[in-house]
Amino acid sequence: MIHVSGLTRSYGALRAVDDLAFDVASGEILGLVGANGAGKTTCLHCLSGILMPDRGRVRVDGVDFALDPTEAKRKLAFIPDTPLLFDHLTVHEHLQFVARIFQVSDWRERSEALLEEFELQAKRDTLPSTLSRGMKQKLAICMAFLHEPLAILCDEPLSGLDPMGIRNMRASLQQRATQGAALIVSSHQLELVAAISDRILILDKGRNVLCGSLEEIRASHPALGAGATLEELFLATIATPAADGELR
Repeated sequence: MIHVSGLTRSYGALRAVDDLAFDVASGEILGLVGANGAGKTTCLHCLSGILMPDRGRVRVDGVDFALDPTEAKRKLAFIPDTPLLFDHLTVHEHLQFVARIFQVSDWRERSEALLEEFELQAKRDTLPSTLSRGMKQKLAICMAFLHEPLAILCDEPLSGLDPMGIRNMRASLQQRATQGAALIVSSHQLELVAAISDRILILDKGRNVLCGSLEEIRASHPALGAGATLEELFLATIATPAADGELR
């Protein structure tokens, strides 16, 4: 579903993403973890078309971003860490706006279902200025899910959510994967990443230093034991990185 090969992006002399390659299958959740400045957000921006890579190839459901960026973007959704909303549109109008962009014919039914799922029904006629940080994040999530994307990219999607919101968002992400979407979830909440991800990709200085299931990553660090947490595994991996993406 998501295919990335040779992805490279620099800011002047700084190479933020360095020859990155991986795939995410339909129905799979890939956890993307790394320290601050590891290249996670730059990677997601390149995958979503916000940034153009210096080189490399990104395909979504077989559509190459370089050849048909509009069609590729129709197939995906990007949830940023900070909600980007319009000051003068209500919650309901935001969803209507997204529906027009993606030409969603049954948007009313879908929007009502999403407003109920994320507990925003009572805020449907509310402007963003009166919404809490968590409610703004929920609205951004509803906007991303409205056109039922085949690929979902999440950059700290739980930012601002309360414990119940985190629980519901976790269930929503898993539900979309069950329905066949391919998801990439970038988060510093390593417990969440470990709980929902089929595979985990660890970035360091823009490179894939380790990728595999949690059990495979544990097996690559036998000294930590079978019950090692993702935090322990992450710290050990960054301290002694393997060759590009190899499990040790």
